[in-house]
Amino acid sequence: MAGELIRLDNKHISVYQMTMSVDRVLQCYIHNMFGPLSPLIENYLREAGFWHVATICRGCKLDPKLISTLIERWRPERHTFHLPCGECTIILEDVHLQLGLPVDGYAITGSASSTDWGAICYELLGAILDKINGGRIEIGWLRDTFPEPDSDATELERIRYARAYILEMIGGYLIPDLSRNLVHLRWLLKLVDFRAAGELSWGSAVLEILYKEMCGATRPNKAKIGDCLSLLQSWARFRFSF
Repeated sequence: MAGELIRLDNKHISVYQMTMSVDRVLQCYIHNMFGPLSPLIENYLREAGFWHVATICRGCKLDPKLISTLIERWRPERHTFHLPCGECTIILEDVHLQLGLPVDGYAITGSASSTDWGAICYELLGAILDKINGGRIEIGWLRDTFPEPDSDATELERIRYARAYILEMIGGYLIPDLSRNLVHLRWLLKLVDFRAAGELSWGSAVLEILYKEMCGATRPNKAKIGDCLSLLQSWARFRFSF
């Protein structure tokens, strides 16, 4: 995927000057995690490859003008930003450096359809909603249903909490959609075994969906943009001068 793509290295571009000319400001969304991370699930998060991102996914504020400016310069046919200094783009190395997600390993595949999402939810989380919207559940329900475990929690309770925590990170921080409050249970299927989850290329999935979302957001009738905008923003701030 990164074969012909060019990475921007230490180019002297003022993002402030770029954002002064933005014509359309897109609505952006991020769902930060609350409170400090529980040490009781650290081993599970490390095993699944989510430990680093779990330590940074709180307190992030998005800059809609910066993000909108970058989208204006995104070219879907090449998956690159066209800037005064030339073409550049986000690559897998950036994903790993910024988010700490694994970029090597097996591709994340699988259909989003299932015969019984309720059964999957109950089997892996030990709880079920009254209503599951096309395989998607409310992020707020995860937060309310799975409070931080205490020292007396059983291993099964800690595992379920870790799954809910990762699912909340995926739906709210890494791959949020335009619903702003829903996450698909297909990601939960990848968290049956944390060791197996750690062998998946989560970084590739995040970058692929971000590319797709940016391509869709270039259409003039689009007013919102989803996905991992914290990655787009941190990439720009790291690569561009201010």
